[in-house]
Amino acid sequence: MRDVETGRADNRPQLVRRPAQRAIDLPRSGIRAVMDLAATVPDVIHLEVGEPNFPTPAHIVEAGADAARAGHTKYTASRGYLSLREALVEKLRTMNGISASVDQITVTSGAVTALFEGFLAILEPDDAVLIPDPGWPNTEMMITLAGGRSVRYPLVAAARFEPDLDALREIARRERPKAIYLNSPGNPTGAVFSRDTIEAICAIAESVDAYVVSDECYEAITFDSPHHSPAAIDPERCLTAFSFSKTYAMTGWRVGYLVAPTDVSDVVIKLTEPVISCASAVSQKAAEAALLGPQDIVGDMVAAYRMRRDAMVDVLGTAGLLATTPSGAFYVMADIGRSGLSGREFALRLVTERGVAVAPGDTFGPTGHDLIRISLASDTASLAEGAKRIIDLVDEAGRAAAGPRA
Repeated sequence: MRDVETGRADNRPQLVRRPAQRAIDLPRSGIRAVMDLAATVPDVIHLEVGEPNFPTPAHIVEAGADAARAGHTKYTASRGYLSLREALVEKLRTMNGISASVDQITVTSGAVTALFEGFLAILEPDDAVLIPDPGWPNTEMMITLAGGRSVRYPLVAAARFEPDLDALREIARRERPKAIYLNSPGNPTGAVFSRDTIEAICAIAESVDAYVVSDECYEAITFDSPHHSPAAIDPERCLTAFSFSKTYAMTGWRVGYLVAPTDVSDVVIKLTEPVISCASAVSQKAAEAALLGPQDIVGDMVAAYRMRRDAMVDVLGTAGLLATTPSGAFYVMADIGRSGLSGREFALRLVTERGVAVAPGDTFGPTGHDLIRISLASDTASLAEGAKRIIDLVDEAGRAAAGPRA
C-alpha cells in the first residue's frame, strides 16, 4: 500500500476488523421491516406477528414460578431435564407416532435453536438444502449461517400450497441435496400436508440419500386435516423440530426440542454447549407442566383460530382476494395482485396509509410476490377492521394502476 499524499510505501497491514461478510449479506426478514415501520405509526392494527394473542395458561405460569422458588434456577444437562425428556418420549409416541429414546431428544431455546443446531449438525460447506417457496424466511438465514445454500421448491396455491412433487423430485435429482426441509402445518401458507405427500417427500429424500428436516411447531393447530410427522414414516432420516410456543402460547418462555437419529443427536448435544449451554431451567419445568397438565386450553385456542379463519376466508373470498383456505397454523394468504403492487409495496403502504401491519408475501420467496400474510393471532374486531382496510387499499391502488378510462 502507498500513502496517498506522500506516495511512499505504507507497510501497515490491511485492516481485517470488520463483521463477517456472510452476516453482512444476510437479508433481513421483511416482516421485521414492517414491524419497525409500524412502531412509528400510532394505533396500528397488528396482523403481521406470528404469536398467539392468548396468555400462557395459568397452571403453566404457576409451575414456572414454583420451579424458580424451588431452586430450579441453575444450569441443567445440555440435553435438558430427564423428567421433561421422559414426558416428551410419551408425547411423541402417542401424538406423533414417533418412537424415540430420551437420548434422541435435545431440549432447546425454542424451535429456532432446534432447527439451527440441526442444520449445523448435518451441513458441510455449500451443501444444498431444498426449502419451500413460499416458506418461512428464517430457514434460509439459518442454512446460510450453517454454511449451506438454499434451493427452493414450489408450493402450489391451487393445491392448497402442497408441494409440486414432480418439481421437487427433479430438483432433488439435480441438486443432490443434503436435506429437504418441510414445514407442516405451514408458515406462511397454513398448509397441512397429506400423509401421501409426506410419504412422497420421504421417498424423494431416500432416492438421493438426503435428510428430512421437519419443522412442526404448529403441529397442534389444524382445522380440516390431521398433522403427520415424517419421522413416524422414516425415523432414521428425519430431524424434527417442535415448540411449546404456539401450542401453549409460550413464545417468551423460549423452549422447544429437536428429535433426531442417534448419530445426529450425539452431534447436536455437542453443538448445544457453545450455542446456548442449555435451555432455561424454569422454562423446562413450565414445559413439563404444559405436557402433563390439562389440554383443554389447547383445544379452546384452536377453536378460536378456526372461527377467525372461517370469518377471514369468507371476507377475503367475497372480495376475490383469498389465495387459498388454510388447513392449519394461524395464517391466511391474501392475493393483492390486482392492486398493481408487490407484496412488499402493498404492506408498507398499508401501514402508512391504512394503519394495518401485515407480512409481505415476497419475504417468504419469489412466488409470494402478489401475496400478503395475515396473522389470525389477533382479536376478531381487529381482524374484521384490518380486512376492510386491506380490501379498500387493494381497490384504491388497483383503480390508480388502471388509470383513467377513455
